[in-house]
Amino acid sequence: MKILAVDLGKARTGLAICDENEVLASPAGVIPEWNRDRLARRIAQEAESRAARMIVVGLPRNMDGSEGTSAQEARSFAESLRSLVPVPVVMQDERGTTITAHSYLNDTNTRGKKRKAVVDAVAATVILQNFLTYRKNRKARAGHSSETE
Repeated sequence: MKILAVDLGKARTGLAICDENEVLASPAGVIPEWNRDRLARRIAQEAESRAARMIVVGLPRNMDGSEGTSAQEARSFAESLRSLVPVPVVMQDERGTTITAHSYLNDTNTRGKKRKAVVDAVAATVILQNFLTYRKNRKARAGHSSETE
């Protein structure tokens, strides 16, 4: 199923989408929006136009796993989004995703304005790819345990 991922930012929010088979996450753009209500409506429109059947919102936990203000804001945003879309909205730990995104951009020598324009979408892609890996591993474990029982 198609899944849309959201890397929530203060000024720019990155989006990523996966293929129907949940194999590959790809950047889907950046929404430059400060207002959370307008942002939620734009993401709901994106999800509908891309036929997403689930939305994954990055959860910015602290490195020790605790949740601060940013995590509370992400949870609140996800709740707002849930009221606008008919699909599940789930949270995915996003620790380290921005660092990974910057690393990818370093590897491709993406600099300056172009880097600023894509880093949020790349971070959303990392969030989504991590979520897809989690789902795949969970399905494999579920299949494995049923075979042994």
